Amino acid sequence: MKKKIILIVTAFILGGNCLMQAQNTTGDTIMTTNNGVENIVDVPEGMLLEVDSLLNLYNAKTYLKEENCNYRNVNPEFSQEIYMERLKRIPTIMEMPYNDIVRKFIDRYATQLRRSVSYMLGASNFYIPIFEEALEAYNLPLELKYLPVIESALTPSATSHAGAAGLWQFMITTGKQYGLEINSLIDERRDPVKSSYAAARYLKDLYKIYGDWNLVIAAYNCGPGAINKAMHRANGEKDYWAIYRYLPRETQGYVPAFIAANYIMTYYCDHNICPMRTQLPEKSDTVVVNRDVHFKQIAGVTGISVDELRALNPQYRQDVVNGVSKPSVIRLPQNYVNVFIDREDSIYNYTANDIQTKRTEVEVADKTPGDQSYSSRRESYSNNRNSHSRRERGTSSRVSKKAKRGKKNRETTKSVTIKEGQTLSEIARKNHTTVTKLKKLNGIKGSQIRAGKKLKVK
Repeated sequence: MKKKIILIVTAFILGGNCLMQAQNTTGDTIMTTNNGVENIVDVPEGMLLEVDSLLNLYNAKTYLKEENCNYRNVNPEFSQEIYMERLKRIPTIMEMPYNDIVRKFIDRYATQLRRSVSYMLGASNFYIPIFEEALEAYNLPLELKYLPVIESALTPSATSHAGAAGLWQFMITTGKQYGLEINSLIDERRDPVKSSYAAARYLKDLYKIYGDWNLVIAAYNCGPGAINKAMHRANGEKDYWAIYRYLPRETQGYVPAFIAANYIMTYYCDHNICPMRTQLPEKSDTVVVNRDVHFKQIAGVTGISVDELRALNPQYRQDVVNGVSKPSVIRLPQNYVNVFIDREDSIYNYTANDIQTKRTEVEVADKTPGDQSYSSRRESYSNNRNSHSRRERGTSSRVSKKAKRGKKNRETTKSVTIKEGQTLSEIARKNHTTVTKLKKLNGIKGSQIRAGKKLKVK
């Protein structure tokens, strides 16, 4: 169940009603005015991820280190005017207005989520350049690079309670609509590069509909249908803050959280938040495979750890690269690319029988006259026949010897010539028989056959 922030949307009036703040038993914040008016706003799921789980990610454990900035671990108090001035100075196309809701989300980042912000500042070195390239490719505002901060806390493996996945939290339907492959083995919503370009395309399409970036961000969260209904209920208003009260509760917090994310990722120093020190991973490159290969096979031959392979290739859900379906890409540390190329055959063959256990062909056990089940069926069939025997006996006795000889001649042996590349199962299927019968009829023990040879099929 989502945590919630409970707050009042109220204009700040100098010398006006004072605000009272209290904590309930679950740790949610309740803000009320002296007339008792309240409003409930859901927190985006990216703000609910536990920092310990974030720091346990491979990249965090390997490349991020705690930094001592000699800051006091306290969040300074600032006036409304300072927040407004700072938001105004952020170089953005999108408007970054201030109000009490935005302030509440800034406070949450600067207090409860201080360590998460420290992690995200370090992790941003991995992902922000990817986001910026994708946004730049579609000529979108670069401040949208902070959407994944509130969506996933910069976690490629993040999955929401509703099934949205990846840095940009695509649902399956939307992900497929924007060209992301999703099946049992691969989920490209978790691919940082492909999902970023898909998100950029989606955001551009939403802007064509609304022409307003606040509405675009809101629609990214709850879908165009919910935005259109809110606009209709607000008598056609096309401003996010004007339709605010008609929006879903999470969407009411979504745009303020986005503004707060831009603020805290810009002014973290002013809030005594120390970013984690980042040691950038070594450069990586890709190889293309046309055969199935498991991460354990790559690790066993090259020496790369399976955890590193997962970190570099988060889209592969079962550690299996399905190269048989189509040419597939594997990302490797650059100094391992040539090792992979030189030892590719060894990688495919490494413990293949233990790892690649999916069978490409199976034989179905036949029922022969010696089997008990076969005998039981024959006995049942014979009993059914005997019930009609007296009626049929007169007709059966008239069958001529000539007819019997004709039937015998029709049951002669039939042979075919084996063609290049044919298998026993293919020949059996074409001639309405089984592999077991073919082997028995031709005295074949294994499964090897030679092109040009005759093979009895009957």
